[in-house]
Amino acid sequence: MKKSIIQEKSFDFSLIIIKLYQKMIDQKEYVLSKQLLRSGTSIGANIEEATAGISKKDFISKMSISSKEARETRYWLKLIDKSDLVEIDVNEELKLVEDLINILTSIVKTAQKNI
Repeated sequence: MKKSIIQEKSFDFSLIIIKLYQKMIDQKEYVLSKQLLRSGTSIGANIEEATAGISKKDFISKMSISSKEARETRYWLKLIDKSDLVEIDVNEELKLVEDLINILTSIVKTAQKNI
């Protein structure tokens, strides 16, 4: 079965977050890096769960959770960017998470209209 665009983008984003996490650990940042790892990889995990949803409401619920996780990830990325705890540029990651947020918002709104 072919993966959807949101599944592919969220999986690729998870890989990017894992690499960013490793860079942050190398720079001895352990707290924000762990929060980022959890929320950033949770986006795709919930999308995968949504694709196996047993009902439309279940699908919407899981996609909504993914959207919330993406927003949380954006928060951590902004904090990393502005805090100067590490010397890592996260502008590309911020752009990618904005893209995920926009797609997920559209998916949730469309699915809610079609209930």
